[in-house]
Amino acid sequence: MEWGRGNPQALEELTPLVYAELRQLAASYLRKERPDHTLQPTALVHEAYLRLVGQQKVNWQYRSHFFGVAARLLRQILVDHARQHRAGKRAGRKVSLEDTVGLAQGRSGDLVALDDALTALEKFDARKCKVIELRYFGGLEVLEISQALQVSAITVRRDLKVAESWLYHEMRRG
Repeated sequence: MEWGRGNPQALEELTPLVYAELRQLAASYLRKERPDHTLQPTALVHEAYLRLVGQQKVNWQYRSHFFGVAARLLRQILVDHARQHRAGKRAGRKVSLEDTVGLAQGRSGDLVALDDALTALEKFDARKCKVIELRYFGGLEVLEISQALQVSAITVRRDLKVAESWLYHEMRRG
């Protein structure tokens, strides 16, 4: 991509093309969050956009590579927001055991637990973590993931199945 090589005109041409798709991804993520979530899809996309634009001289390989990076950024932003939300609920007051359990059962707790599990998975098997990110945070199809990671579609499907099972058990254990 020309933008990755420093062409600012390419960024202006690329922005409208990817904005709608990123906003659709952001809206999809936020529909799964708690009803009183304060982060809006537009704000999530804008934050991700600022972080993407801040990356200079990135050699984007494919569309799937770009959306893979965007997916990781969206995940990081959502997890940071969830952690801030949890910290804000505890600020300035003593927290009982019941409050802690209640927070852990909330949607922001789910996202933080998922992030912790994905971080553990990444240490165990980085490719499986990347497959999950690209599929669920990047919204990519199996063939796009196989192209991005340069592995077969069968390997991607197998990685998805193993990673999903691993994450399920990891999150239940935690």
